[in-house]
Amino acid sequence: MLNPGDMAPDFELPDAMMDPVKLSDYRGRQHVVLYFFNKDHTPGGVIEAVEFSDRVAALAEHDAIVLGVSLDDCMAHELFIDEEGVEFDLLSDVEGEVSRQYHALREWQVGSVVRYGIERSTFVIDKAGLIRHAFYHVTPKGHAAEILTLVQSLG
Repeated sequence: MLNPGDMAPDFELPDAMMDPVKLSDYRGRQHVVLYFFNKDHTPGGVIEAVEFSDRVAALAEHDAIVLGVSLDDCMAHELFIDEEGVEFDLLSDVEGEVSRQYHALREWQVGSVVRYGIERSTFVIDKAGLIRHAFYHVTPKGHAAEILTLVQSLG
């Protein structure tokens, strides 16, 4: 697991428009709220996306942006953004490489088949690229408000 004080692993993933988004591009400029969610259009996925979207402007006042990551492809993200009015980038980690780096990818076996999914996780990364807060096993309802409070304390 990643912990506060660890350097956030850098990555590059495509957003819903298939444009590459690189974490290190925000270094020195903005704090990043990086959250991993299991799937578009799930009840928890909708709650988290809507609650973070409602706080995008407040986060921006504290030089912070939100990036959501799931195993969904870019086209699924584009549809989800349109349907739910998501106000931030959703990144596609189809291969699960970034989710694995952040210890958010879980796997389990059903018979002879290995299945993969995301463990809801959120990381508050400061402008220097350090993880200031790391949350695993996140409950979606109310989580975005908690994250906003933490970002406000970053200064």
